[in-house]
Amino acid sequence: MKLTRNLFFILLLFSFNAISQNKEFELPSIKKEDEIVYHQGYTLSYNEKYEQANWVAYVLTEEKTHNLFSRTNKFLEDPQVSTGSADNDDYQGSGYDRGHLAPAADMEWSAVAVKESFYYSNMSPQVPAFNRGIWKHLEEFVREAAVKNKVIYVVTGPVLSDPLPTIGHHHVAVPKYYYKVILDYQDPEKKGIGFLLPNENSKEPLANFSVSIDSVEKITHINFFPMLTKEEENVLEKTFDINKWQIQKSSPHHFNPIDQSINIQSDNVVQCTAMTKKGKRCRNMTKNSNGLCHLHQ
Repeated sequence: MKLTRNLFFILLLFSFNAISQNKEFELPSIKKEDEIVYHQGYTLSYNEKYEQANWVAYVLTEEKTHNLFSRTNKFLEDPQVSTGSADNDDYQGSGYDRGHLAPAADMEWSAVAVKESFYYSNMSPQVPAFNRGIWKHLEEFVREAAVKNKVIYVVTGPVLSDPLPTIGHHHVAVPKYYYKVILDYQDPEKKGIGFLLPNENSKEPLANFSVSIDSVEKITHINFFPMLTKEEENVLEKTFDINKWQIQKSSPHHFNPIDQSINIQSDNVVQCTAMTKKGKRCRNMTKNSNGLCHLHQ
């Protein structure tokens, strides 16, 4: 019996919600010392040693890309992490952005989900130009992929391997690389792709960072999609075709928080009100309500 398109998505979404609620869906692999934390919009594996997630997994549908609730911009400690998550003091004055792993814009279908996207368990220290440049561009690409493909699996996170520098009193590790892997598990054209990006500013096109899911698994030692059969792994994880994902092959526009700040015209963006050590006003731009940029929070 053939299901109608709407009924198919209802059943599909019901099974996907198990990722964060019923816990029946098969999650990426974990180590016994790591903690699984379930939130409404995503599930994560928390690594106490590095004070951040090994991975954050969620399902993004076309419907969920509709922005129904505004981002809160209120960063919070995660009450579900039994050992305690990072906090404001870890990032304050560090020079790093509180970079979302699961972006807030992917969670704006629910007030609870978008609030929980600002938990520190979903944050990782990112170079500002990286967070606001190529990483943001990748996040936008993922949402576009959800619209085009209707339903996609997303797993994202830092590459955690010693030695890594740390920030704050909790010694939050600063990753050198970040990844995202995406799986379209729907007929007629199932496909998968991965991305591996250095934590630095880049003007390279996004296509230059595309890799196979299998290659990301080898670097992270994580099995992202255990539900796949060996035959499916050979097709969906070991190979990829950027043409099937319609990835932009030319360099996107990148926001440089220093050089281009004077050219930004927006009612929501203002010049930082803090003074530098040389007694001059900071040139960084900010959307923070207190008028302070990431360096002077």
